[in-house]
Amino acid sequence: MDNSQIGIIINYNKSRVNIVKLLTEEIVNRHCWLKDITMKKEKISAHSRIQGIPNHLINEKSPYLIQHAYNPVDWYPWGEEAFGRAEKENKPVLLSIGYSTCHWCHVMERESFTDPSVAEIMNNNFVCIKVDREERPDIDRLYISAVTALTGSGGWPLNVFLTPKLKPFFGGTYFPNNTKFGMSSWPEVLNKVAAAWKDPVTYGKIASSADALTEMVRKSLSPVRNISAQNQNIQAYFDKAFEYYSSVFDEKEGGFGKAPKFPSPSILNFLLAYVSSEKKKGNAALSKKALHMADITLRAMARGGIYDQIGGGFHRYSTDGKWHIPHFEKMLYDNAQMISAYLEAYSITEDGYFAKIAADSAGYILRDMTHPKGGFYSAEDADSISGENSQGSPEEEKEKIEGAFYVWSRKELDEILG
Repeated sequence: MDNSQIGIIINYNKSRVNIVKLLTEEIVNRHCWLKDITMKKEKISAHSRIQGIPNHLINEKSPYLIQHAYNPVDWYPWGEEAFGRAEKENKPVLLSIGYSTCHWCHVMERESFTDPSVAEIMNNNFVCIKVDREERPDIDRLYISAVTALTGSGGWPLNVFLTPKLKPFFGGTYFPNNTKFGMSSWPEVLNKVAAAWKDPVTYGKIASSADALTEMVRKSLSPVRNISAQNQNIQAYFDKAFEYYSSVFDEKEGGFGKAPKFPSPSILNFLLAYVSSEKKKGNAALSKKALHMADITLRAMARGGIYDQIGGGFHRYSTDGKWHIPHFEKMLYDNAQMISAYLEAYSITEDGYFAKIAADSAGYILRDMTHPKGGFYSAEDADSISGENSQGSPEEEKEKIEGAFYVWSRKELDEILG
């Protein structure tokens, strides 16, 4: 990037709409207050401390595991102690994987893992293991592959039932405490799996299906070997990928597929690379089409609620097809790749709008996601205590709400704007 391009980015980063200037001071105040509450990850949650007796997670270092250290569920960390108990008692393992800023992980903990009656079912019938996917991505990759093969989708919290030999046989993501959304309740799932495990007929079927699923996952994750570059038409794979993304592209709103819509920076970066490669080969029509898809999507996201219009940076995903209503969590890996996509779009089009979004997003990361001792935070939580409920009560009584930090009430706007 030459000096003129850097100058454009700096100039765009300095330019703000009037309303942003009016809100800046309040944003800083709210940001400091939010950091005070949510970024002290070494602290055990106040809600958990009320429970009294710690489980086997109490000496762990992971913020996510520590959040569950005072659940009534007898959680174990991933390790030989839990494996040995499962084999000795011939109990299935209940493996629950998540991370500290995961909204639905918080919901499931609040609804089920802090409920003594649910914990009793879990403790009596399973050896329960908690894993932080940010600490053990290898374990997460293995078992999310299994759940995706079983159900067609995956996500977090990831709840997987395993044999004592750690072979998966059933799983899913979030389950409500009571039947809703057309989903079975978590207690129902627990009781059905426990009953199936104890039934001699279904026990045998579980063992065979676990073996088959394990083999399927093993093959899918095994590296491909002995492939000669000479007999592989790499371009054919690129063309096939482009053809697929073209078929699921939302011509009106941008993005790919239906709601919920994710930023999908890897797709955007692929399209922008395809723009350049096809242009070099003289395929002007394909190059133009790829740029059209990337351009519409990048602009739609930057105009929408999925993009933080005040602080910069992209949220986890949009719950609707128009990019209006975000799930408010922010991920470092998404934002780092989105900066790359917007800069590449600027490099191709020389449209300063793309440079501005890249610069603002970089500013967000440097301001909000940089640790004072070096390095970066991996994510920002979607849940926080609302400003109106942040005063006058003990911390454990303050309810966290998804998006509270980002959403402005009419009262707050009236006070600031007059």
